[in-house]
Amino acid sequence: MTVHVLLVEDDELLVKRIVNHFTQTEFSIENDATGADALAIVQSRANSHNAISLAIIDIVLPKRDGLHLAKELNTLTDIGVIMLSSRDSQADRIAGLAQGADDYICKPVDLLELELRMRALYKRLKGNNDNDESEEFIEYADFKLHPDNRTLVTANGIESRLTEAEHKVLICLISNAGKATSREKISEEIGQPDWSPNDRTVDVLIGRLRKKLNDEKDQKRIVTVRGKGYMLSI
Repeated sequence: MTVHVLLVEDDELLVKRIVNHFTQTEFSIENDATGADALAIVQSRANSHNAISLAIIDIVLPKRDGLHLAKELNTLTDIGVIMLSSRDSQADRIAGLAQGADDYICKPVDLLELELRMRALYKRLKGNNDNDESEEFIEYADFKLHPDNRTLVTANGIESRLTEAEHKVLICLISNAGKATSREKISEEIGQPDWSPNDRTVDVLIGRLRKKLNDEKDQKRIVTVRGKGYMLSI
């Protein structure tokens, strides 16, 4: 089975390295150097035999903002998104996750690491898609969470798709409902074990969940417990 991957990268040498690395695998890499046609390509091929499953996007592109493109793909499609950046900074990682990216890799790109990340992300996405017809929901208070396809349904019926990181955070909070969960524990749950007190990744994800839960103003559903972390109210 061929897994179609859209690479949005203007570095010709890196594109060549990535394409050559995946030649003998099930991943078929095609490149859109500027990102100008990325959304159109993904949408035009949705539900077809050559549908795009993953996108690898450089943050810095010649004609587009890679972060804005990631946000578009996260909002309008169901594909997995991995961000690339030449800057190993917390700010870039937070920005990528904030725009809906599922993963983040720093340059220079280790091709084996990229392959392992792609396989892990595709496996998770495929598991979700295989179970899209399931009617099983996790019901909590005034919202429902469909764990198979990461769909969140609020009390007023608004549906939104959670990213992998958002989903893991919400599951962690549900599992520990009624008690404070530290940022460190949440970081471990989303696959960021090298947590530091100054890392704002968790705070960004909490903010996005509050928005999707329509919980931004009153903050009654996800409560900030000063000095201890976050708590999902009972």
